[in-house]
Amino acid sequence: METTEKTNWKVDQSHSDIEFKVKHMMISTVSGSFREFDSEIEAADESFKDAKFRFTTKVNSISTKNKDRDTHLKSDDFFNAKKHPNLIFESKSFDGEIMIGDMTIRDITKEVSLNVDFNGIADDQYGQTKAGFEATGTINRKDFNLNWSAVTEAGNVVVSDKVKLVANLQFIKQ
Repeated sequence: METTEKTNWKVDQSHSDIEFKVKHMMISTVSGSFREFDSEIEAADESFKDAKFRFTTKVNSISTKNKDRDTHLKSDDFFNAKKHPNLIFESKSFDGEIMIGDMTIRDITKEVSLNVDFNGIADDQYGQTKAGFEATGTINRKDFNLNWSAVTEAGNVVVSDKVKLVANLQFIKQ
């Protein structure tokens, strides 16, 4: 029986970003990011087809460039960072373009689909082999019990249910 040796890749945090975008009052978009995260890949080859991707971010590292809003997002109205400190994604399949996986926010796990651009592999000036990916997708925040809502006097919803996710990730071959 033949066993295939798997290669591990670790995220290069200094060359990676995890961001989200959500409509505010349905007239503008608020962007945010997570500053603390970890990710790794276990791959059979450099096509990354059917590789296992795992991603974890610290909810307390959320940043929307507004301290009051960040504090609100960490509260039980949204993420409840005290009780649920991590947001987790684990892939179930990857065909080179679409990644299906389980996302866990708070205590709820849902299957999500992400569009992935595999940007290739390159060796850097230090002899490290790196691989780059951009993953995008949209989730409904209410699927994960991020239910807080308000309506302005004019009848505008303050925060959209749809949240766009964008992850630009560079990995280092271990």
